Order: sequence, then C-alpha cells, then structure tokens
Amino acid sequence: MVTDDMVALVPQLHMFARSLCRDGVRADDLVQEALMRAIDNIERFQPGTNLKAWLFTIVRNEHYSQLRRRKFEAHGVDADTLPEPSVPPDHDGKLELHDLNRALAILSPGQRTALILVSVSGFSYEEAAAICGCAVGTIKSRVARARECLLEVLEGRQPLPAGSDGDDEPPSARRAPARLPRGNVHAPTTLSCNAP
Repeated sequence: MVTDDMVALVPQLHMFARSLCRDGVRADDLVQEALMRAIDNIERFQPGTNLKAWLFTIVRNEHYSQLRRRKFEAHGVDADTLPEPSVPPDHDGKLELHDLNRALAILSPGQRTALILVSVSGFSYEEAAAICGCAVGTIKSRVARARECLLEVLEGRQPLPAGSDGDDEPPSARRAPARLPRGNVHAPTTLSCNAP
C-alpha cells in the first residue's frame, strides 16, 4: 500500500528534484535514487505520518549527498555553460518558462527550496521547516525574500544577471543585481536575492 502511494507522488517528487538540480535527466536519476533509498528503509517510515514529507526529505538529502560526491568527480563539458541557441524558441510559453527558470536560478538554494516546497508542492511552513531542518521563521523569511526577488525580476524592475542559468556556481559567487527602490529614483540599492 505504501509503495502505491509512493508511485502516486512521483510527479511531485520529480518537480521538486528538478527545482533542486535544474536538469531533467539528473532529476529523474535523483528521484529514482531517492525512491530506492526509501524502499530500502521502508521500516523507518511510521504508518500514519506524512509520507510525502518523508519522501521529499529523502530527495533533498540525496541531492545534497550527490553534490558533495560530485566535488570529487571529474566532469566533461557542462551543457549548462554552453551558449544559448542563436534561434530563440518560437512559443511564448517556452520563453516565459525560460525566464522563470533563470529567475529561480538567481535565488539561493535555501530560498529556492523553501519557495518550491511551500508555493508549488503545497507543504505548510511547518512541514517545509521539518524537511529542510530549520526553524519555521527561517522558512517564512526565505519564501518572502524569494517571492520579492522573483516579482522584481519577472516584472522587469530588476534585470537578470548574465550567467544566471548555471547551477554549479556557488551562491556566494553570484552578485545580486541592483534595483531602484520605489519612490526614490536616485538612490540605487541592492536586493539580496542570494541571502539564505
């Protein structure tokens, strides 16, 4: 019965995995590995508790484990570093999705994860805090800052920085683009999109 519920959650797990690694193929591998770990440790799951939160936690933990392992692996050419195609997509929806993905890429991993868990996956702040292993107030703060930053970018009030598509660039290496505060055109400030 639990395995049937796991299968029903695969699309949501894949969407969450894709938000973490921003690559469809790696997201598939991540979900598969996480499900294998869940099945191997099924005796640790307590019936009656939140299976979805348990699986999302496994996906998140496996993602960070893979990132740590990747530091010690040799890599070939990273497709994310290749230039964009010279002919843009002809469909507006693809362009909007591309812009959204680029906007999500400038968020810190903590902000992006919190936003996806609460706004897309439907977890409460308390559940998201349990998955991320932090305080509820931290999750609320990350979601609020992520939403503010995305709104600035998607409304065109803040430009996307060059190179914001890459997922291997550490958050500390990214610079938050400057923006003008409302009501004062002469005093530019910086929106901290990459704060934790």
